[in-house]
Amino acid sequence: MAANAIFAQKGTDILLIDVEGLFVLSDVFVIATGTSRPHVQSLSDRVEERLEESAGLKTLRSEGRNEAEWILLDFGDIIVHLFQGGSREFYGLERLWADAERVEWSEPAIADG
Repeated sequence: MAANAIFAQKGTDILLIDVEGLFVLSDVFVIATGTSRPHVQSLSDRVEERLEESAGLKTLRSEGRNEAEWILLDFGDIIVHLFQGGSREFYGLERLWADAERVEWSEPAIADG
């Protein structure tokens, strides 16, 4: 649901990483990129709205919303990382979690409302 919400808001480079057994606080990381501060903020808003509407999940903690270089949304078993392009490359979560399995996700044929 988080990945689909990001896709619907035109987020790019969406990646899901299975961190279960590697990270005690979460099972899955959802990582995506936005084009600007307002875009990353809108991605964050949409993910929160969609997960609450569809699954009753509320954000337990969030960080980085004001600067929006990297917004972290903690939903417990799912942690969403939303970046602007340069910050995503700089922090390199994909490199840090290179040993973790990737979760299969495909762009939906019809964008999430």
